[in-house]
Amino acid sequence: MNKFTLSVLTVFTIVLTACGASGTQPVSIDTVAPTASSDIEPTAIVENTQPAPTDTVLPAGVSFSKDVLPIFQSRCSSCHSGEQARKGLSLMSYESIMAGSTGGAVIIPGDANGSLLVQLVSGGQMPKQGPKLTPEQIQIIIDWIMAGALNN
Repeated sequence: MNKFTLSVLTVFTIVLTACGASGTQPVSIDTVAPTASSDIEPTAIVENTQPAPTDTVLPAGVSFSKDVLPIFQSRCSSCHSGEQARKGLSLMSYESIMAGSTGGAVIIPGDANGSLLVQLVSGGQMPKQGPKLTPEQIQIIIDWIMAGALNN
């Protein structure tokens, strides 16, 4: 193994160790001067394999059947269940929720802000009868939608 290869491997190891700890941006070996000979052109690029940071960290384990559906059943069933569901929106099963209302979709997987249901419950317009959803219940619905609104 020549000195240049050894130098590149050393830099590679240091960069990977540093990236794992701090999530730094990709580093080009072109910025590292070789120790063996200046006429060798390093061309390899070491890339950070860590995912890019996001503004939102999604909670693990939000379940439609265990967390979301019970909220709808306890707070929304008086108006949004059965054949006479208001606006054609039944909130009693995953399939009926994802089918939406006579006005269209009420859930946009991955987009809580664009989901009509979130807009209505967080704005206090729904439910019209009975107690409003708590901030914790609204957050569970938001978390479920942001995680992809899965049938889990």
